[in-house]
Amino acid sequence: MNIQLKIRDLFIATGGPHIVVVNKKDALQLGLHFGSRVRLKRKNYETIAIVDLSDSNYIVPEGYMGLFEETQLELRACDNDSVDVESVPLPMSVNFIKKKIRGKSLLPNELYSIIKDLVDNKLSEVEITYFVAGTYFHGLSLKETIELAKALVNTGQRLRLKGKYIMDKHSIGGVPGNRTTMIVVPIVSAAGLTIPKTSSRAITSPAGTADTMEVLAEVNLELPQMETVIAKTGACMVWGGSLNLAPADDKIIKVEYPLQLDAEGQMLASVMAKKYSVSATHVLIDIPVGPQVKVHSIKEAKKLRSKFVTIGKSLGMKIEVYVSDGRQPIGNGIGPALEARDVLYCLMNDRRAPRDLLEKSLIMAGRLLEMGKKAKKGKGKAMAEKLLKSKEAYKQMIHIIRAQGERATDPDKLKLGSHTYSVKASRKGKVRGINNYSISQVARSAGAPLDKGAGVDLHVRIGHVVKKGDKLFTVYAENSENLRRARHTISSSETIVIK
Repeated sequence: MNIQLKIRDLFIATGGPHIVVVNKKDALQLGLHFGSRVRLKRKNYETIAIVDLSDSNYIVPEGYMGLFEETQLELRACDNDSVDVESVPLPMSVNFIKKKIRGKSLLPNELYSIIKDLVDNKLSEVEITYFVAGTYFHGLSLKETIELAKALVNTGQRLRLKGKYIMDKHSIGGVPGNRTTMIVVPIVSAAGLTIPKTSSRAITSPAGTADTMEVLAEVNLELPQMETVIAKTGACMVWGGSLNLAPADDKIIKVEYPLQLDAEGQMLASVMAKKYSVSATHVLIDIPVGPQVKVHSIKEAKKLRSKFVTIGKSLGMKIEVYVSDGRQPIGNGIGPALEARDVLYCLMNDRRAPRDLLEKSLIMAGRLLEMGKKAKKGKGKAMAEKLLKSKEAYKQMIHIIRAQGERATDPDKLKLGSHTYSVKASRKGKVRGINNYSISQVARSAGAPLDKGAGVDLHVRIGHVVKKGDKLFTVYAENSENLRRARHTISSSETIVIK
């Protein structure tokens, strides 16, 4: 059965699914319930939408249908236009989601169906959440993970690059700072290798690579712009969210965030899909190990390494894994501008460069140079150091920044928050621990990552000996209220342990 309803513009966007609001009396006539699907037709335009219900004649009167922005644009419709409404069955992918909830393995076509409907906005957030929960509680087999990675790539755009060596890197995260990408990419590309790096923005951390790079250059590039930058420089460091590369992944992350779900299979598929989507052939994966990161032991790291290598092989990629120390932050700065300052100090070989960040970046760049056959086995780090000390890597960074759209290149002119507070040692002793989570929360309370100049500047590392009154870290905020919040976070948590 179908009826004709008039459009009521709700002047609201959902940010994803196509949703319509139907008056309960009209819904009864059509046999619609919350979550039902309807086909909407207006002239030559047509779309499928998810039903929400209203019993308010003020919001959506009888005879009208409330349209959110996405659906209205799809139909090229205006307020009071008429639209034909027809009830249609739920997508088949909903049955496949139920199958996963029951603990059964999904076939390749079933995974593809779910991801395709997710990208096409045919699934509600409730249905997506059930899919994520199903994979979290029942896991994904290695075969399912590989097929999920393929589905994530095949439902989005791809950066198609030709070459025997297309390099990439990824850290599975959890360590504050750790801005190795912005040092590794200029070194590796200065050696003549291609390295197209797409990065994420912060979700729960004080800064993602995209947030930090955005301090220095434009990162919201579309695919043709990205291709132009790579053609000019052999590299890029851009925000993946603006490129439509594996777009379903961003939607899955969105529903994972509220409950902090991080299913291993989803993570593996997500990482490998992003690499596959930029035509990477050789990838270095950084797995930090520590008590407050995703991987807690070397044994766990080895198991994860085996899975990365197997999945990479099935997708035609050579994967190597670097197991790193995740017990404390890497670098001094935690927050976009502070991290960008660290990166520039490292590339300029400035005496103020944090040694731990520089050392880790050189090791990783060296591994990639060896993988790309620019250096012999065991000689990669030395080559990376040479490119750094000769300023070739710094020149390459400036080249990339200008190609993407320059914002800043002088580390001493980066704008930091004008409201500061220093935390000092209450006793003498040795630094025995730095709480990654607490330090990150302090930086976020101060306004990072939205306030680029906000964050934390660390002055000590594990093993350092301090005297009473020595500065442990300084908080930067762009307004007094955020500084007050940061101080409250400090008072309610243990950030640095001294014994």
